[in-house]
Formats: sequence, structure tokens, C-alpha cells
Amino acid sequence: MKPAPARRTQAPSVDIKVDSPLWADEPNAEATVREAIAAAAEMLAADGGEVSVVLTGDAQMQELNRTWRKIDKPTNVLSFPAPSPRRDGMLGDIVIAYEALKRECEAEERLFAHHLAHLTVHGFLHLIGYDHHADADAEAMEALESKIMARLDMPDPYLARDTD
Repeated sequence: MKPAPARRTQAPSVDIKVDSPLWADEPNAEATVREAIAAAAEMLAADGGEVSVVLTGDAQMQELNRTWRKIDKPTNVLSFPAPSPRRDGMLGDIVIAYEALKRECEAEERLFAHHLAHLTVHGFLHLIGYDHHADADAEAMEALESKIMARLDMPDPYLARDTD
């Protein structure tokens, strides 16, 4: 008897809203986000669903951070997982701030596309239940992020600086 063929997983559909004109400086941003989510979903055998991504700026991110986390400053990425059980297939929302990402790229000598991919992967992992509140959870999440970034042929965000 032949083994059943391996079932290919379907990447989540990704709806991207560009909410800041600053993102026009990065014409490949939407493709980078889609590739990062597809790579993460494939590695985790996540099947289907829908992810909403908002590419915004610091002011909007600060407002979200203040409203939802009671932290009155911008941050690089926020994730809003859909409530469980997920009857409609919606996994949740990822919001990424352009200026915060750009500042971190400059401070950490990272390429914009690489850091954007990493923040997208990080946000996606939160949507599917990963967190980093406990040290062991943080180590597991970081290791997974590193593997997904390798699948994207991008540097490990926790080790080396970009040099290209």
C-alpha cells in the first residue's frame, strides 16, 4: 500500500492596508510581508485562514499602544489575535510602524526588508498562540523565528547584523 501523499498546507490570505505615506519609500514592503507570513505558515503547517496587516506610522501606533497596552509610546509591531474559537478563519491583525522599524534598522545595522520580515513573522506567531512572557517561551519563539528567517534566506535576527 502506498503512503498517502503529503498534504500541502495553504498559506493564509493576507489583506494589507497601507495607512502611512512613508511606506511608499519601501515598494517591496507588501511582498515582504506576504512572503514572511507564507514562510511562517508553511513551517508551522498552519493551514489557511486570514491575516490583516496594517502598515502604519508612529502616531497611529502610539495611539494603539496607549489604548490596548496602556503604554503611551510607539512600538514596532502589535498583534491582535482573533478571539477563539476562530469560526470565520480570521487569525487576527498585525500592525507595523514605519518609523519605529526604520529607527531600529539604523540603530541595529539591519536591512529594512529583513527587519520587516522578522517583525511580520513575530507578529504572525503571536496570532497563532506563541508568546514570550516566560523565558522558556521567549527562547522557543526566538528559535522558531530564526528558523523561519533562514527559510526566507535572511539573517538570524538574534545573532548577526546585516552586512550586505
